[in-house]
Amino acid sequence: MSLPQGYCPDCDDSQDAGISRRKFLASAGALAVAAGAAPLTAWADAPIAAVAKDAAPATAAAGVPETLVKQLYDTLSKEQAKSICFDWDFQHPKRGLLRTFVANNWNITPHEVKSQFYTKEQQALVRKIFEGMIQPEWHAKIDRQLQDDAGGFGHHQGIAIFGKPGDGKFEFVLTGRHMTLRCDGNSADHVAFGGPIFYGHAAKDFNEAADHPGNVFWPQAQVANKLYEMLDGRQRKLALVEKSPRENAVAFAGASGKISGISAKELSSDQQEHLQKVLAKLIEPYRKGDQDEALACLAKQGGLEKCSLAFYRDQDIGKDGVWDNWRLEGPSFVWYFRGSPHVHVWVNVADDPSVKTNS
Repeated sequence: MSLPQGYCPDCDDSQDAGISRRKFLASAGALAVAAGAAPLTAWADAPIAAVAKDAAPATAAAGVPETLVKQLYDTLSKEQAKSICFDWDFQHPKRGLLRTFVANNWNITPHEVKSQFYTKEQQALVRKIFEGMIQPEWHAKIDRQLQDDAGGFGHHQGIAIFGKPGDGKFEFVLTGRHMTLRCDGNSADHVAFGGPIFYGHAAKDFNEAADHPGNVFWPQAQVANKLYEMLDGRQRKLALVEKSPRENAVAFAGASGKISGISAKELSSDQQEHLQKVLAKLIEPYRKGDQDEALACLAKQGGLEKCSLAFYRDQDIGKDGVWDNWRLEGPSFVWYFRGSPHVHVWVNVADDPSVKTNS
C-alpha cells in the first residue's frame, strides 16, 4: 500500500526536548483489588477480557469502542480514507510497522481531529471512542492533561485505522502530544493495549517542580515511592539504580534477560501487597477489558513474582529522594515512568518475550 494522500514522510515529529509548554501551544475501571487480599501468585489467574478476537465489532453492544470504530469507518469519504486508512501490516519508510509505532509527541496522520477534515459527527464519534477506552472517572483527568499539553481534546491529535473494521483484524490509533492509545478488539495477537502505548503530562511547565503540582499521573509515582519507603537498607540498595534507561527503552528483556532493581521475590508480604497497589494504580485509567488483557499477559509470564522494581538516582528533581524516574519490569512487561523534567510513561506489555513490537 502506498503512503496515504497528504502524508509527509519527511516531517520529523516535534520532540519535547527544548520545547516549552507555552511555545508548543503557541505553535501549534479501576482494577478491583482488595489490598492485601491475595499473594503475588494469585495474579497468575487474572482473567482475560471475554471478547472474541476479530468478532468484537459484530458482538459488542452499542457504545463499545470497537463498534464505534466501525461506525466511524463507514462514514469516511474516499478522500478521508486515503489519508487515514492503512493495511494491517503497513510499513512506514521511517517508522516501520506504523500500527505499533509509539512516540512521546507525534501525529500518526496529518489532519487534527478538530479540523474541518472531519465532520462534527465524525469528531463526536472519535470522542466517544476515546471515552470508551478510558475509565469514566479518568475522563476529566485526561481532559485536563490534554488542555495543558495540547489545547484540549482533538487539538494536535491525529487518528488512523488499520485493517477493515467488521471484516477481520483492525485497529484504531489515536496519537498526539503525550498520548498514544489503541483500540483493536483483541485483533493484535499476544499484546495488551493493541501494542505499546504512551501517556504523559506537563502540568505547569516543561520543567516541573519536585512535587509535580497538578500532574494527573504523579499519584502513580507517589504510590511507587511509598513502597520504596517500606524497604529496608539492603532492599534499597537492590532497588536503587544509578542511571535511568534512555527515554523510550521498553524492549523486552526476556526470561533470561537482566532486569535492574529489586525482584518482587525479595519483598516481604506487606511489601508484595503494596506492589499490587502499584500495579493497580498503573492500569487504573484504562477500560476493564484492557486491564484484564494486561493482567493476563503478565500472568502468562509468571505474574508479579517475575517482575522487578527499579528507582533511578539520576534526574531526581529537587534532590529530595522521591524518585521521579522508576520502572516496573518483567520478561515481557515494561511500565517505565519518567518524571523528569515532566511525566512521560512508556508501556509495553505482551504475553511472550519473543513478540516484536515497534517500540
